Amino acid sequence: MRIQTFAIACTVAAVSTISVYAQDAAKPAVETAKPKPAAPAMTPKQKASYGIGMNVGRSIKQQGLGSDDLDVNAVARGIFDALAGKEPALSQAELSAAFAELQRMIESKKAAVTAENAEGGKKFLVANAKKPGIKTTKTGLQYEIIRSGNGPTPTKSDTVTTHYKGQLINGDIFDGSYRGKAPTPADEPISFPVGGVIAGWTEALQMMKVGDKWRLFIPSELAYGERGAGADIGPGATLIFEIELIAIK
Repeated sequence: MRIQTFAIACTVAAVSTISVYAQDAAKPAVETAKPKPAAPAMTPKQKASYGIGMNVGRSIKQQGLGSDDLDVNAVARGIFDALAGKEPALSQAELSAAFAELQRMIESKKAAVTAENAEGGKKFLVANAKKPGIKTTKTGLQYEIIRSGNGPTPTKSDTVTTHYKGQLINGDIFDGSYRGKAPTPADEPISFPVGGVIAGWTEALQMMKVGDKWRLFIPSELAYGERGAGADIGPGATLIFEIELIAIK
């Protein structure tokens, strides 16, 4: 079932590739100083098809596959053959074997990325722990107090309201309740249960007071571990968060 599901996802992904190729073909071969002509408007059917392709493409990317891992022409041929009602060019046994090999490749790549992220995170945390103002808990969570408040401290069963920003150790921002360097009145804070988030957040929030703003350095095992999260947080990634505890609901 796992291989069959992956096969379906890979096949539909070609729709996204075809859409991108079609858009590229409309661009001039040489860039000039003149304004680019507007791209032809899409019909509703084309827009829906493009949206499906983008969603499936992102899903495949989250599984660790990139454009170098797939033969785009072969994927497109599979789609065209299916739509034309042609007999498959490969037997079910050949397809099963191919997808089994692809699954092994994905798992091998994921293991390599996990090991690389884990090693990089370990070195980062060792160096970070030596910096002034950095405190380390028994679990390995590191934190820095940016601003101190004087309000109450939440428990694991509480729901809290916060502003936050998350980034990787290379500085890439992957999430947050605001886009700039600091929240503005237009930015909406986020509310969630203290016990319903990653372990590093749950631990830190139960040490914070309302009004506090902390910077957290969270080891992978207290974050998303080997599974990662989406396309931006890889397996084994160490994460950095700035959290401002606004209120306990």
